[in-house]
Amino acid sequence: HTHAMAASCLSARGLASAAPALAPTHRGARARRAVDTTTRAKAVAEPPASEVRNSDITMWEGTKRLQTQTTEIGPDTTCIRSLDWDRDRFDIEFGLEKGTTYNSYVIKGSEKTALVDASHEKFKQLYLDTLAGVVDLKDIDYIVCSHTEPDHSGLIGPILDLAPNATVVGSKVCLKFLEDLVQKPFKQQVVKGGDVVDLGGGHALKFIMAPNLHWPDTMFSFDPASKLMYTCDAFGSHLCSEDVFDTSLEQVLPHYRFYYECLMKPNARSVLTALRKCASEEADFVGICNGHGPLLKYNVEELVGGYKRWSEDALEKAKAKTAVFYTSDYGFSDRLSQSVARGLCKAEVEVEMMDMNTADTQELIEAVAGAAGIVLLAPPTSGPAHDALAAIVGSCNKKQKLLIGESYGGADEPVDTLAVKFAGLGLAEVVPALRVKEAPTEATYQLFEESGTDLGQVLTKKEALKAMKSAMSPDVARALGRVSGGLYVVTAAQGTATSAMVASWVAQASFEPLGFTVAIAKDRAIESLMQVGDKFVLNCLPEEGFEPIMKHFLIRFPPGADRFEGVEWAPASCGAPILKEAAAYMECTVVSRMEAADHWIVYSEVRDGKVFKDEKTATHHRKVASYY
Repeated sequence: HTHAMAASCLSARGLASAAPALAPTHRGARARRAVDTTTRAKAVAEPPASEVRNSDITMWEGTKRLQTQTTEIGPDTTCIRSLDWDRDRFDIEFGLEKGTTYNSYVIKGSEKTALVDASHEKFKQLYLDTLAGVVDLKDIDYIVCSHTEPDHSGLIGPILDLAPNATVVGSKVCLKFLEDLVQKPFKQQVVKGGDVVDLGGGHALKFIMAPNLHWPDTMFSFDPASKLMYTCDAFGSHLCSEDVFDTSLEQVLPHYRFYYECLMKPNARSVLTALRKCASEEADFVGICNGHGPLLKYNVEELVGGYKRWSEDALEKAKAKTAVFYTSDYGFSDRLSQSVARGLCKAEVEVEMMDMNTADTQELIEAVAGAAGIVLLAPPTSGPAHDALAAIVGSCNKKQKLLIGESYGGADEPVDTLAVKFAGLGLAEVVPALRVKEAPTEATYQLFEESGTDLGQVLTKKEALKAMKSAMSPDVARALGRVSGGLYVVTAAQGTATSAMVASWVAQASFEPLGFTVAIAKDRAIESLMQVGDKFVLNCLPEEGFEPIMKHFLIRFPPGADRFEGVEWAPASCGAPILKEAAAYMECTVVSRMEAADHWIVYSEVRDGKVFKDEKTATHHRKVASYY
């Protein structure tokens, strides 16, 4: 669908289309929700429709299409979306099946004008031209920096060159980071939770601190005049389309949920804290102006409520806790730590992300004291993050499990030195220190995620076995064990990352189009490569001689290991391995995913296939249902 949307964008560039404003102009009432989608859309579309203006497409690095889009989304409020149609998968640490957007906003009060967030540096001239078409840059009084990750703040420096009167507003940590990024003096105003910047005309921006969503410097901004909440990364999605808003919940939800799982679930406790702060500040928002993907308008209750439900569920199910120590704005420490955290979350471990650059000594000590596992991404050899090591090492105990990894920042504290320090305290490394020899690729992120899952499984092993045994009575377990299935090997590949698993919980689910479901445990490595839109191969094992290939893929592979070493295979058109020993194969595309208690039920459509051997598929029989 990416190409279809992009083609539509190409043909429609420069044309204006109509889209309703995000916020009511004067009514201020929360949009009425109705069961019928059409009725609900009409209810929130009462303000006059606003033009959506698309720029011409420009090319970046010869092959990547960039475009900007502007529209009015509320009283005196304009959204500028930078559309990054072709940003690659794993260009950051998780999938980008449909590109991404970088969203910023201009609010023109009766007395002052504010710009909320900016864009990625790759959009520099295109964004500055678009911004100049919305507001005279000399008239910008405030630049609200929700957080300093470069895809939102990378253009603040160039904007300040053209907006000499502007004062940058942010949290204390944010402005410190921004000084290092901009590398020149600028007017600044530190704000705390509950502080207000009044733009006039009712646009009195109230700030709500939301640290760790997903950087330590993050804050939300609420405008009572429009009842819009500006949340930067929170409540976003990596989905690039011409739709300004969440008009199709079915289209948005898979990307929104995957984004949450990768970035926000490791900070589940911080998510709930931020939502409580919004309620205590009486921020009765009707729309979410996020930093990535469609703005939330039609499904606010459903999608914001999702963050609350998923976070509560993650904390309720957590069987252990791990502290992940990383260094913000250093090498790949932030991104690699997120991959480890995602792996931990898949094993139902609560994660506490700690930035060694900004956390105070007491916070570090408390984080270590409350954790069964310690993850440490190597800090630089000098600076505040390195200084934090003493508090971390000094607070550990020999019962804790350890995972150490390099940050690839150019000046990492040697991981061998760190390992020796912890070994002296009796801490056991779950896997050998993770080393990064080159700029991270898909395989690197896979290594770090799988290592996080391995650590999580070690920490939760006793609890998991106990829960499995108590899940059903022996009689029920024996009865359900009589449900049999075939034997298959699911294979997937994305870039340099490959994975495979033996599957028996497979069933045809539709005739037209031909489709089937496969159940995948949430802590399986391959789960990350089977999101909506991903492609994979289902290999059917033959009834005769299936044991060697099945045993090979039942091995517990170490993190990052090549599952296909010693196995004969050929790539399908999607790159996933077709096994030579298979009786048949099907090339499939994931269409949807349903969440079960400890598995994902993945529904996929078959795109291609072939029978190699005139044999039946091997069958799998069990005596009890409490194991595979």
